[in-house]
Amino acid sequence: MAHPTEKYFNDTVSSIAEAVKFDTSLKPAEAGCPFGKETADCLHYFLSLAKSMGFETHNYDNYAGEVIFGEGKPFAILAHLDVVPAGEGWSHPPFGGEIDDELSEGGVAGMKIWGRGTMDDKGPAIATLYAMKALKDEGFTPRRKIKFIVGCNEESGWKCLEHYKKAAELPEEGFSPDASFPAIYAEKGIIHCKTYFPLDKNSFVSLQAGSAANMVCAKASAVLTEKSAGYAQAYVKSFVNQPAPHHAENGATFQYDETTHTITFFGKSAHGSTPEKGVNALSALLSFASAFDSGCKRACELLCADENNLRAMRDETGVLTMTPDVAELKNGVLEITTDIRFPATHTQEEVRETFVKSGVRFDFVNVQNPLYNNPEGKLISTLMRVYNAHTGRDEKAIAIGGGTYARALKCGCGFGPELEEEESTIHQPNEYVTFERIRMMCEIYYDAIKELTK
Repeated sequence: MAHPTEKYFNDTVSSIAEAVKFDTSLKPAEAGCPFGKETADCLHYFLSLAKSMGFETHNYDNYAGEVIFGEGKPFAILAHLDVVPAGEGWSHPPFGGEIDDELSEGGVAGMKIWGRGTMDDKGPAIATLYAMKALKDEGFTPRRKIKFIVGCNEESGWKCLEHYKKAAELPEEGFSPDASFPAIYAEKGIIHCKTYFPLDKNSFVSLQAGSAANMVCAKASAVLTEKSAGYAQAYVKSFVNQPAPHHAENGATFQYDETTHTITFFGKSAHGSTPEKGVNALSALLSFASAFDSGCKRACELLCADENNLRAMRDETGVLTMTPDVAELKNGVLEITTDIRFPATHTQEEVRETFVKSGVRFDFVNVQNPLYNNPEGKLISTLMRVYNAHTGRDEKAIAIGGGTYARALKCGCGFGPELEEEESTIHQPNEYVTFERIRMMCEIYYDAIKELTK
């Protein structure tokens, strides 16, 4: 017997493809559009879709939107429509929403929707909406007031949720379809730390790296002065016996243009919570420049070589990760933004003390405290029961390094859409969602919402 969500499957696919076509990466604010016009347009699209399904909707000044279903004690579902920048290396248009059965780099077969946001987080948001429609159309009446909240600034600051909490009531309990399966009871804390390193006057004309603090830097480029260009020429010659493309120590490749004195390192993007899945181009550039610039050497010692052994910090949520992802040279000072994920039972103050001792000027520009909930509590145990019943598995709730809206709730957890054993393309080129995963999301979210609100 077909699952109740199956009759909406084709509509779900087409709606995800349409939502992907909006480039909702952070843009400069416009009148009435705090994160750019396309992000506001995507929110309007989503809320119009929900309204056409018969749901009550609210738009909170294009910061966030809300879909209401049922009455009673509020229950939150938190998703987001914004995305990280597309970056480079795509074989499909990042905002094309193309549908085909082409094999992925990981060899995954079957029909897919390609594009930024298919898995993080437009695909899960649309799947959740259609799961709610299926429940509504079959006559299900929630005994709790479901507040399906979609933010527009999750990837770069959470100003959307800050605005929502000023305009409406945020429930104490809920889940976020914006991480991985099974249910997540703990998330590491997140710090975006900006450090400042004065560079030698005769080292660089310019330096630019990365596109988002929570993406492993995939490209780092510097224009060298006549003086430092000699180091680049010697660096190139050291690879003379290697075939192109030449690989730096950490696996990044590089190119050097002798005419413009421009050296560019190329890495591989990955989600900030799993830097081991990427190759950091900025780390490679800093390592190269350490040979002739004292500021770059200091940055490399602190952020790459981890002179204070921060990465030894660990607990059941894993080890501390620290990856310099964005850099820009401003008035002779190199500003580097580093993504730090610290274990859930530790504190941001422990990390801060280490940076104070380093003597380097720094700012914590964004901090999210860890999430830690009882894995045996009703919320997580219910979600685990639904997940295991659907998959035939016998798994336990997990802890992750990523950060979701769930940490904004008194009792919240991330729930889907990735599986640990599968190829991950979140925050990477050629992000995609399979039809199989769309079907899985719709069915699991339908069952989870029903069990938690009946």
